[in-house]
Amino acid sequence: MLETKKNVRKHSPHYLDMAYRTDRIGRIKNPDGRGKREGECGDCVEMFIRVKEETIQFVSFIIDGCRDTHACANAVSCLAEGRHIDNAWAISPEDVIDYLETLQSEKKHCAELTVGAFYLALANHREREQASWKKLYG
Repeated sequence: MLETKKNVRKHSPHYLDMAYRTDRIGRIKNPDGRGKREGECGDCVEMFIRVKEETIQFVSFIIDGCRDTHACANAVSCLAEGRHIDNAWAISPEDVIDYLETLQSEKKHCAELTVGAFYLALANHREREQASWKKLYG
């Protein structure tokens, strides 16, 4: 389907960078935490975190979904990397929306979906730390 200028949404350069960035796509081998969520829209996000000395070093993800969800997952990654694991829980869907600058209001669920998957990765990390023997079994 051809898009006319009228139908093309205008996005900030920051949104476009996050929407088309591909360097964080993929699984981390033996992640320190992972979480997966599927939204009512049908999009699915799985997030992986690498933690060293209680600081998030790297976040990657796999997405089966739209470009907005992809942009939100990249935004979560950027917001999380370098944060202390305890402070990462403060990342909210509103933070993601603010970071992207031009995410459409009807796409807020994409931010909620990716932040939810990230929270599950944090919870998985916490569980692994409390039962460190599980780390050996992936």
